[in-house]
Amino acid sequence: MGRVFEALKRAAELDGKKKEHKTRLSDASASRAEQIEALLEGSEVFTPKAAREPQLFSASAERTDAAAALGSALPEGSWASQVAGATVDAERSARVAGFPALNVSAARADQHLIAITQPQSPECEQFRSLRTHVLHAGEQRHVQAVVLTSAGVLEGKTVTAINLAWLLAQTHGVRALLIDGDLRRPCALNYLGLERRPGLSEVLAGEIELDQTIVRLDPADLFLLPGGRERNDVAEMLSGPRFSSVLAEVRRLFDFIIIDAPPLGIFTDAAVLINRADAALVVIRAGYTRYSLLKRLLEPLPRERLLGVVLNGVDETLDEHSYYYRRYYRRSKEIKKNGNEKAA
Repeated sequence: MGRVFEALKRAAELDGKKKEHKTRLSDASASRAEQIEALLEGSEVFTPKAAREPQLFSASAERTDAAAALGSALPEGSWASQVAGATVDAERSARVAGFPALNVSAARADQHLIAITQPQSPECEQFRSLRTHVLHAGEQRHVQAVVLTSAGVLEGKTVTAINLAWLLAQTHGVRALLIDGDLRRPCALNYLGLERRPGLSEVLAGEIELDQTIVRLDPADLFLLPGGRERNDVAEMLSGPRFSSVLAEVRRLFDFIIIDAPPLGIFTDAAVLINRADAALVVIRAGYTRYSLLKRLLEPLPRERLLGVVLNGVDETLDEHSYYYRRYYRRSKEIKKNGNEKAA
């Protein structure tokens, strides 16, 4: 995120210089007040205070209707969010734009991917809160690559990784990549309802180039590096120089990288990935993960890289405020459905 704001600042300064030059060449009859206004236009946001405070996100005005319906975590109208997408490094944007696009259908995606299937639900707001946490970490702690792992199986790490990455991709001006790093059981494509294709496994084996495997997922503009073929020598492959090259390349192309890793309590793969990344989120399941196991697994992890623990599967009773919004959301869906039936 820090690089995004630096790019914004450089763009604003360059824009100010261009406008100053145009002002000097303008008609002499233009008033002094108009010239000053043209010179300062669009630059006042970049005061030292505004530059230090993390600007988060709002939905892009240029998204498709389908993407806009996925929701936003902040109110509309942020000047920074309106221009961020156009001021990210042009060379990087051009390279990222060359990847093929795949359309993700809510009807085919797994029902637990609520960022896709139920974007306006109260549960999805919890993932937006997680997104806010990651964005703040990106700005304050220079976090770019985040590993998501769990203590064991069936705790929801892959679902959490996809939901988080999908929402990050909606952050205007931020390019997000999801890496299916669980090469023992790659399943991100299955959750998304997409056909299997080559990915990280084949890249690390030297069978295919990186730029031949990354795809763009519409309508969120999320980029995905699939896991590819299953393999057993994962720790050795992730510890090697090829993965270092892959990670260095995607760091140059993307602002945030979410890596879905195998469980901590079963394989050493996740520990290897955490040492290569900037931070880690550990997903645990309420009523399922044992505290003693979690404590034992977290002890050897570098504390400075532990971004937090995500509690999944909480059976929580919603308060009156949350119930109102859930009821309103369901009623809106019913009205829309009835309206479509009448139109047909």
